[in-house]
Amino acid sequence: MLHTRQEKLRWIVRAAPWRGVLVANALPFTDDLEIDFDRHAQHVAWLAESGCDGITPNGSLGEYQTLTDSERARVVETAMAAAPGGFAVIPGVGAYGSREAVRWTEHAAEAGAPAVMSLPPNAYRADERSIFDHFRAVAAVGLPVIAYNNPIDTKVDLTPELLARLYGEGLIVAVKEFAGDPRRAYALAELAPELDLLVGSDDTLLETVLAGARGWVSGYPNVFPRSCLELYRAAMEQDVKKAVPLYRQLHALLRWDSKPEFVQAVKFSMDLAGRYGGPCRPPRVPLADEHRSVIRELTDKAIAEGMT
Repeated sequence: MLHTRQEKLRWIVRAAPWRGVLVANALPFTDDLEIDFDRHAQHVAWLAESGCDGITPNGSLGEYQTLTDSERARVVETAMAAAPGGFAVIPGVGAYGSREAVRWTEHAAEAGAPAVMSLPPNAYRADERSIFDHFRAVAAVGLPVIAYNNPIDTKVDLTPELLARLYGEGLIVAVKEFAGDPRRAYALAELAPELDLLVGSDDTLLETVLAGARGWVSGYPNVFPRSCLELYRAAMEQDVKKAVPLYRQLHALLRWDSKPEFVQAVKFSMDLAGRYGGPCRPPRVPLADEHRSVIRELTDKAIAEGMT
């Protein structure tokens, strides 16, 4: 019998459906900006067929901030229905209020999701007490919680010290780290060695995996899933001789993950690669001509070099 929340988390982590390559999946909209749920289901199935380990719907790449409640719920339900066995659907439950984050966590549990990914409070620059109360509320639903640290966009930094305390209280099992600083991996390994670190910034993949990351939540597998998987596996095997050339081939595209236009960039690359990316909902606007030109050149080059 498991007597403490910490013991329960250790048992849960052994299954770890968040390890491997989780795709921060883009959401297809029609020309009139309605969600194309058929294409959404097809894309989920294709990512699974391509060898990816799961997806994180209702994240930033899924433009969750622009969705109605009914759309957001259906996005998760559609993904769950389309996902084959063993393919993890780990919804994002980011919201301005803790009550809303809890509601989306409860929906994820009802839909059968194995875990959720939660931002800290982000309607303002939250203090530590607010951060802990927020994660306590989300964790109380009962699903494993992956913290999402994105201080660039949220202005709330989940430092290694803070993450170790959240883990120590049994509130999180992993963190998607988007601070862009691989040095944090070493601090986190010292402070909370059992907390799973997931790479969140695509252009630090190799450095962070070599420092001990156990997963990758990534945008560009929407375009080149097999090549991204090959890169990730080479990094996990510490095969630098194989990983570095692949990393160099993809890095100019992976850097767009940290730019304000990352959603438009990934979707445009999908269009160029023969996948449907489609438009974005406002307030995101179409790519500027100079950005379209750069992404076209980089994507065409990657395709010509055999990226798939």
